[in-house]
Amino acid sequence: MAGRLRAPTGRYGGKSAAQRQAERRRRFLDAALQLFGDSPGYRATTVAALSEAAGLSTRQFYEEFRTLEDVLAALHLQVNAWAEEAVRAAAEGARGLPLADRAAVIFRAYAANVTADPRRVRITFVEIVGVSARLEEQRLARRARWVDLICAEVRSAAVRGEAAARDHRLAATAFIGGVNGLLHDYSAGWVDATLDEVVDELVHQLLAVLRPPGPSPED
Repeated sequence: MAGRLRAPTGRYGGKSAAQRQAERRRRFLDAALQLFGDSPGYRATTVAALSEAAGLSTRQFYEEFRTLEDVLAALHLQVNAWAEEAVRAAAEGARGLPLADRAAVIFRAYAANVTADPRRVRITFVEIVGVSARLEEQRLARRARWVDLICAEVRSAAVRGEAAARDHRLAATAFIGGVNGLLHDYSAGWVDATLDEVVDELVHQLLAVLRPPGPSPED
């Protein structure tokens, strides 16, 4: 197919064409969250099955997307956007707290948002992996965005003397990998711990990496 079909214009049922298009797109993404994030998964879902789950036609699908990969790409970005919104709200509310307390608030918000719906975990950590070079690039770019967020927090902490003044990008990248792996395993039931315990461990690891040189608090 050369491209998406052109969506109708004008008002219908009291809604503009743009409003109808946004509603159709939301319905497709809601259906994709269910089918990709639960059963049967992205690789076993067809356009027809997704359209049926959304209560829409395949023609309407091609008015919004070219392929199912486009849907997965949009859904992956949406799930990450939800998590980032929760993180930024938590960071704003934790303004002025010491680094240890602030990190705990921020990562608790992230973990709670991602693990609140197991389908989000599967989209973020499972279904998106290895689909195509395009989606690998998107996945890594989105991870880099999280790394940037951590590094910005660390730079502010370094100014206050709460973190070592160095380039933390490599450490942040490694830390994000640990976050993803541990939260996936927790959501899958492979970790015998509460979510609070998981977050506490992640924060402990992060602070150990960021601690400025000098005697430890226990010394």
